[in-house]
Amino acid sequence: MPNLRQTKSTRMKNLLIGILIVSSLYACKSETKPAFDLTNAKKEIEAANQIIVDCMAKGDSVGLANAYTKNGSLMLSNMLPIAGKENLTAFWGGMINSGIGAITLKTVEVWGNNDLITEEGLLEIITKDKVVVDKGKYIVLWKKEDGKWKMHRDISNSNIPAVTK
Repeated sequence: MPNLRQTKSTRMKNLLIGILIVSSLYACKSETKPAFDLTNAKKEIEAANQIIVDCMAKGDSVGLANAYTKNGSLMLSNMLPIAGKENLTAFWGGMINSGIGAITLKTVEVWGNNDLITEEGLLEIITKDKVVVDKGKYIVLWKKEDGKWKMHRDISNSNIPAVTK
């Protein structure tokens, strides 16, 4: 006849081992996030660029400034960085008041992750009279803010040679 204590002891050990195994498996189970979809992110960036193009066409300097993160900045050649909504609004308002009526943006490439995306692109700046006054390239570091991709760092420069005297 089997020893009743051994049977209970064996059952208890088996139960504890089972609990430990299940606990270990549960603890090791990682939540899988959906993979970052760079193709979709590129479409979101292109849609955000279209909003920028539309704001420029409407002469909406506030809309242009709102395309930046709360602490975003614009960095152009031969000038200090422009940061803050008020300064960005003033800059874009000045561009609009100077006769700029349109901007074209063409995304060349994007790379990044859920937090930050870098965009490389080409741009044209066009007057209200439809004259192209500048062609260049840009790099924008996009950051998600309030669920939307916004420009965090925006840097561009001209392809037109500098005028020398």
